Amino acid sequence: MKLISSLQDPSPVLPPISELQLLLSISFEKASKLHKEFHSIPFTRLKLHYADKGIEWLTLADEGYPDLLKEVYDPPLLLFCKGRTDLMHTPMKLAVIGARKCTSYTVKVLSQLIPSLSHHRVTIISGLARGADTIAHETAISSGGRTIGVIAGGFDHIYPKENASLASYMMDHHLLISEFPPYTRPEKWQFPLRNRIISGLSHAVLVTEAQRKSGTYITADYALNEGRDVFCIPGPLFAPMSEGTNSLIQEGAKMVVSPEDILQELSRL
Repeated sequence: MKLISSLQDPSPVLPPISELQLLLSISFEKASKLHKEFHSIPFTRLKLHYADKGIEWLTLADEGYPDLLKEVYDPPLLLFCKGRTDLMHTPMKLAVIGARKCTSYTVKVLSQLIPSLSHHRVTIISGLARGADTIAHETAISSGGRTIGVIAGGFDHIYPKENASLASYMMDHHLLISEFPPYTRPEKWQFPLRNRIISGLSHAVLVTEAQRKSGTYITADYALNEGRDVFCIPGPLFAPMSEGTNSLIQEGAKMVVSPEDILQELSRL
C-alpha cells in the first residue's frame, strides 16, 4: 500500500532501490528483487490489451478511486472496472446482501423496496451471486435503476455461470468490478475479500435474509464495524433465514419496513 500510494500510476519507474528499501522497510536484497520484477511487468501492453476489452484499472492513488472504499481496512490496491465507472461516485449507494438460498420473502421485499429506491436514484451494489444478489441486480435493472456488481475472480470467469448473461449486460450498461485480473478464476478465499469491497463502496448495507454466522451475517457485522449504516429486514422469530437479521437488529442495525426508512438515512448521509 505504501508503494502504490507513493505513485500516481503503477507504470512509471520505481524509486531507486535505496529509497524503495526505506519506503517499504525491507532488505536491500528484497528491494532489488522487487525493483527487477516490477520492471518486468509490461504495463503499457497490458493497458492497451485491457482497453481493447473495455476494461479500466484504478490504483489506490488515482483520482477516480472511490473515496468511500479508501476508508475500509486494507482497501484493494487495484480495481479492474468494466462499464460505467461514474456509478462508483453517485451520491447514494446501497449494498444489498442476503442468502444464496433465500426464500420468496426476499423476492417480495426487494420487489417492493428497490423500484422506489431506483426512482430516487439510489445505486444498488451487490455481489452477482445466486439468490439475493441476483434478485437485487435484476430488480434494479428492470425498474430502470443503476447497479454495480463486485465479483470474485476476473471478468473472464463469471461465477455462477448462469449469471454470465446478466454480467455481460451489466458490463455494457452498468458496472462490474473486481480486484483480480480478468483471467483469474474465482476461489473460495476471494469471496470474503469481495465482500469488503461491496460494503466499502456503499453508504449503507441492506440485509434481506441471513442465518447466524453466515457469510452475509459476517459481511454485515464487518460493515457495522466500518461505520456503515446497516439496515435489516425483520423476519419471523423461528425462521432460520431471519436469525441473522433479527440478531443484527438487536446489535444496532436499523429495522426496515419501507423504502422511506432507507431513503431518509441515505439523504442524511
